[in-house]
Amino acid sequence: MAGTLTPETVSTKLERIAKLAKQMHGVALRTLAHHIDIEWLREAHERVRKDGARGVDGQTAEEYARNLEKNLQSLLDRAKSGDHYRAPPVRRVHIPKGDGRKTRPIGIPTFEDKVLQKAVAMVLEAVYEQDFLPCSYGFRPGRSAHDALEALWSETMAMGGGWVMEADIEKFFDSVDHAKLREVLSQRVRDGVLIRLIGKWLNAGVMEEGELRRPEIGTPQGGVISPLLANIYLHEVLDEWWERDVRPRLRGRATLIRYADDFVMVFETEDDARRVADVLGKRFDKYGLRLHAEKTRLVRFEKPDDREPPEGGSGAASFDLLGFTHFWGKTRKGARVVKRKTAKDRFSRTLKRLSEWCRTNRHLPVKQQHVALVRKLRGHDAYFGITGNARALSALRPLVQRIWYRWLARRSWKSAWTWSRMNTLLARLPLPPARVVHSIYRVANPVT
Repeated sequence: MAGTLTPETVSTKLERIAKLAKQMHGVALRTLAHHIDIEWLREAHERVRKDGARGVDGQTAEEYARNLEKNLQSLLDRAKSGDHYRAPPVRRVHIPKGDGRKTRPIGIPTFEDKVLQKAVAMVLEAVYEQDFLPCSYGFRPGRSAHDALEALWSETMAMGGGWVMEADIEKFFDSVDHAKLREVLSQRVRDGVLIRLIGKWLNAGVMEEGELRRPEIGTPQGGVISPLLANIYLHEVLDEWWERDVRPRLRGRATLIRYADDFVMVFETEDDARRVADVLGKRFDKYGLRLHAEKTRLVRFEKPDDREPPEGGSGAASFDLLGFTHFWGKTRKGARVVKRKTAKDRFSRTLKRLSEWCRTNRHLPVKQQHVALVRKLRGHDAYFGITGNARALSALRPLVQRIWYRWLARRSWKSAWTWSRMNTLLARLPLPPARVVHSIYRVANPVT
């Protein structure tokens, strides 16, 4: 019918929010929550992973979906009515870190809380994507770890290496100051509903082994909205500071590459690198954060001459970022080039996880085990399969074969697994060859 108004779709609303945020750069927006309606929550529900671990209420995504419309309407009414919505505590679990000796705490919200966090994150993302700088890559639409790695490679090659500040923020997610985070958010978002909800999530507390704790600092790593809040915080702490106060004062070329709370700085000159190193810790202290003393270091990464050790050998400079060790090596034609290989701790972690999987699943039929191992190896290559990393990719295969054989041989005391039998199995059910998925030639080719 002529003159009938068509309701705005979620994508249209997101475009309007983004356009408004871009037009009002630097201005605090006060009316955002009205965009969140029942259709918005349906879209948030679609975007939330359905196979995640359960929160403190034990409810699964499938159970929530059985009465979806009623649940979403109830959630919408409570979220917008002020005090009627109570953020449940997150369930904390611990997963092993790369060294195998320490663990990383992960907070698991309830499924309903994940939906509401996603709904709020969609609004905030539309706003902050207009502010975030090109140097940040983690947990942003259309940007990936491989984009960050490519940018880092390009910059180190263009500078001939220079000096690299390899930094590590100690217990970042456990150290975010709530008051400082609210202060940072208020510079751009002053919608009462959104600020109140974020405050409730920050104060919801952590349930661990039946005990509820309410820490005054930190945002649970694993929450749907936590990565975005982390990006917003570090945008102010690091990215804006770098662009506004640091780069204009440097004498040479420099770049910052940040992926979530992992970052490196690359400097053309040693003087610039040391000047920034002297003030970097003070900048983080101001926001309640601390750089890890043992993992933060300044690396001389200048292009070596032919007398210096090639291929990351003893005495050669290197640094780690995003699971890769970056070092100077040589091409087949003898040219010096920055290479990347799987970092030792990530390689060890992969083997440890594969061994644990084979141990706990050795009772499964061999064909079923093979399907799972093929999937895991292809997943490994999907991340680590970059140009120059063929040696590490190929080295993984025989080690996985040995792990698989070891646990097949322990299926029972009657087991008759020998290497001859294992070779026969591998001939029938081979593991996939190593594969460079992210090639500088833009073509995924088998490793040769």
